[in-house]
Amino acid sequence: MRVLRTPDERFARLPDFPYPPHYADVHTETGEAVRIAWVEAGPSDGEPVLLLHGEPTWSFLWHKVIPVLAGAGLRAIAVDLVGFGRSDKPTDVTDHTYARHVAWVRELCFDVLELRKVTLVAHDWGGLIGLRLAAENLGRFARLIPTNTALPTGDGTMPDPWWAFKRAIKVAPTIDFGMFVSLGVTQSLPPEVRDAYAAPFPDDSYCAGPRALPEIVPVAPDDPASQSNRAAWRKLVSTNLPALVAFSDGDPLTGALGPIFKHRLPGAKGLHHPVYHGASHFTPEDAGPELAGDVVAFIADTPTR
Repeated sequence: MRVLRTPDERFARLPDFPYPPHYADVHTETGEAVRIAWVEAGPSDGEPVLLLHGEPTWSFLWHKVIPVLAGAGLRAIAVDLVGFGRSDKPTDVTDHTYARHVAWVRELCFDVLELRKVTLVAHDWGGLIGLRLAAENLGRFARLIPTNTALPTGDGTMPDPWWAFKRAIKVAPTIDFGMFVSLGVTQSLPPEVRDAYAAPFPDDSYCAGPRALPEIVPVAPDDPASQSNRAAWRKLVSTNLPALVAFSDGDPLTGALGPIFKHRLPGAKGLHHPVYHGASHFTPEDAGPELAGDVVAFIADTPTR
């Protein structure tokens, strides 16, 4: 497997994101090592909040969320998926499989960081990975907070805007990351924020991860990950882990899935779930402080034993 590493100087001028990166090696099923990155803030003995970004962002997505969590005494841990952020970037789209991405995050969280009583806050592909991770390791988790995300099995249909996004990512000669994020928010992104989203990807040779992920979303019942995701759903609907469904009211990609999480997750029943009005797909960017405040309040309201 050939990998690239984004030069450190690409991350030298990130606005409001002063957190030093941490690194560890995680491994493929054949033993090949790739370096995965994450940032942390807050007390090391605080309750861990695992922040998983999606497509085509990186841990910078949480730049409005992390300081609120850390200020409340929580340990915020924002991971860069392999192929994104400061993590290594395998250069072939076939290097990226759903199972590998789940395994890479699992190895970091449980073998390296040894996390327990985890509160998962998962956006977009962060939910496809994080909810699988939670279902397969229920004893490690304390709470689930999906935000504008999904856990598809290929048994339903994907919305037209998702197919349009998939086509755009596939055929674009180069990916304008700042532009793609700006299309998924309702506010105007300052130039320095757009640049921050583009920072991990100096040229298209670094972009196999963003190009691969739309291709491996299960969209048919016999897709490679469909059976594993059905098994994950069976686990999730049998657990009473507290679940806060924190969706916006203006997401054309995943907006219809909020009610499904509220209905299917037992730990979501009877709770007041926030709705971020006037926000679009990228909730941590459009409504970061509000989302973070809801995470803090939910943790306080659902103490672990």
